Amino acid sequence: MDATLTSRPESGGYAGDIRTAKPTGRTADKVFVGLLWGCGIFVLVLLGLIIAMLFRGGLPAFAQFGLDFLWTPAWNPVTENFGALVMIYGTIFSAIIAVVIALPLSFGIAFFLTEIAPQALRRPIGVAVQLLAAVPSIIYGMWGFFIISPLMAAYVQPPLIEWLGPIPLLGALFQGPALGGGMLTAGLIMAVMILPFITAMFVETLESTPPMLKESAYGVGATTFEVYKNVSVPYGKTAMVGAVMLGLGRALGETMAVTFVIGNATRLSASLFAPGATIASTIANEFPEAAQGSLKLDSLLALGFILFVISFIVLALSRFLVRSNLKS
Repeated sequence: MDATLTSRPESGGYAGDIRTAKPTGRTADKVFVGLLWGCGIFVLVLLGLIIAMLFRGGLPAFAQFGLDFLWTPAWNPVTENFGALVMIYGTIFSAIIAVVIALPLSFGIAFFLTEIAPQALRRPIGVAVQLLAAVPSIIYGMWGFFIISPLMAAYVQPPLIEWLGPIPLLGALFQGPALGGGMLTAGLIMAVMILPFITAMFVETLESTPPMLKESAYGVGATTFEVYKNVSVPYGKTAMVGAVMLGLGRALGETMAVTFVIGNATRLSASLFAPGATIASTIANEFPEAAQGSLKLDSLLALGFILFVISFIVLALSRFLVRSNLKS
């Protein structure tokens, strides 16, 4: 047996195979790690190129108007007087409306699917909610234009104007003609669009609550709602905050659906029923008409850079809120 063992290295047998296999394994590992580094760096390079393109393209507009570009409400291609205030206001205002509408609906659907719905209904309803995320945004826009806007003009906006319009301060949100479109309609359409994203994450979070915690609460006499409020929601509040911010970020960048129903008027108004514009809808509407090298094109690229900054701020705020919840 000793002779056999000592002869194998000399004949290039078993021990020789191990020596030749090790460098091959190390090389493959280095190549794999290098590919992973390349993927990570690619994301950073791509993001940097997008930022550089938008900033460089919008730099002439910032040089022409300075920081006044951010709070100037005028948008006049004839006189080449451009400002971003109306679009910034419309982007943030409509996105907040969407989150305000979608958040309670998402909580209700998630509560129903995890606590109330029988097992036979959970999967079909859950799949139906997820299918809403697969509907193209232009379909939502057409649905909003042909169905929701007429319904809003006939049955929703007139009573709100009559009942809430005369109220001081609050009434400013519910004044003006009932045109069907406007900020409220755009926010409603976006709420339906972000609903599946928020709901899906809420359901996953609530289902991840340890059963022992819920059973302990039921054991001391808590009701289903009390278990949901005091156990499930606090346990998953960090992920829920992330879900809400994800929905907000999705609403900020929505383009086609908003373009159909918001009215696309570059006028500043506090009314929920007044036509308005967002950064994305303005770029979609006016980018094809902007001549190469014109100040209008530079202003549109500047709007794109501003939208990127707003999205970055939302992401930073989301991470801050998530970390705050983790510490608490």
